[in-house]
Amino acid sequence: MPLSTVTRNMTGINIDKEMMRKLSKMLLAVTVLLLTCCSDDTETKAETPVTPAGKTLVVYYSYTGDCRSIVNTLKDQLPVDVLEIQPAEKGLKYEANNYALGTQLLNAIKANPDDAGSYPAIDPVDTDVSQYDHIIIVTPLWWSQMAAIMQTYLFNNGPRMAGKQVAMIVSSHSSGISQVVADGKRLVPDGRWMGDALWINNSNRSQTSKLVSDWLATLSFNTSSTTMDKMYITIGGTSQSVTLADNAAARELLSKLQDGPISLTLNSNGSFEIWGSLGFSLPTSDEYITAKPGDVILYSGSNICLFCGSNSYSYTRLGTLDGLSESQLRTFLKIGQNNIAVTLSLTNGATAINHVKGNDGESVCYALNGQRVESPVKGVFIKNGKKYIK
Repeated sequence: MPLSTVTRNMTGINIDKEMMRKLSKMLLAVTVLLLTCCSDDTETKAETPVTPAGKTLVVYYSYTGDCRSIVNTLKDQLPVDVLEIQPAEKGLKYEANNYALGTQLLNAIKANPDDAGSYPAIDPVDTDVSQYDHIIIVTPLWWSQMAAIMQTYLFNNGPRMAGKQVAMIVSSHSSGISQVVADGKRLVPDGRWMGDALWINNSNRSQTSKLVSDWLATLSFNTSSTTMDKMYITIGGTSQSVTLADNAAARELLSKLQDGPISLTLNSNGSFEIWGSLGFSLPTSDEYITAKPGDVILYSGSNICLFCGSNSYSYTRLGTLDGLSESQLRTFLKIGQNNIAVTLSLTNGATAINHVKGNDGESVCYALNGQRVESPVKGVFIKNGKKYIK
């Protein structure tokens, strides 16, 4: 056979040149296909970073260091501020003597969960949760319950998380976390819980980074317009914001405030609250609760109570005054006085906008903070001097 149509390979086998060209094309096509598949697979597996709108606070307590490690993983994957909770008394061995001390602390809480004296002391905390849109709680499990130290923090601050988006990660050796979740929802009754809690235990701890990444992807980090979750209480020329609860009573009150501010006259009741008639009724979802300092409560469907102390009764929560200590609440609420003039509104008395109109004569929209909004999507806005919700 002429050399022009035949070549000889290294093994001595004769191969037709036309066949070689076909084989080369086939090999090239297979190579391209493999590269394409690999490229597509890489893109599919690539993680999309979670970038929630608004500010996120991670609050945690770590006894063995496992929760601290989880928080460090969170910090690598999410822009957050971090608050560590510390017990006031250092060096205690909660697991010693067959878990005697830890069990004692948990039993004290379980016996009287509404009494502040049932909770172990923690170091003072100055982080204002009202400044955050999302709260992620990272806590260890102690004998099927939430660690007592974290329970103290949430007992003191959980009501101030009303209306916030809240999520939780629980670390345990092997025990299930259902009671820890129940503790969290008891202590943060009006938080907007985002999905299921993430459970990290000794069997999956080596996969913490992936578990956290996958879990974050399931959460819905949304920030509705803050004015949708807020109202303002003005007393004596001073206004304070209230984070409203997510219930029918708060939504109905918000609707009534669209028509304008509501003026009330309230009176002191002992040293723990001021209260009086709203002048109308709101839908109730009463339950036996212990109102705490800062709570705004609906009583008997038509009365509003503003608390600087505590009282247990059948109430419906309306919201929580943001960021005031108990002593500041007493001053703001004018405890001890009667015939206290109180105004409820959707705007801060110092920055309220009553009428706006564009220079060109066409109506424009403004947020309640005075910022012009070109294409309003969601929230409370002012247009032609009237408030409306979109």
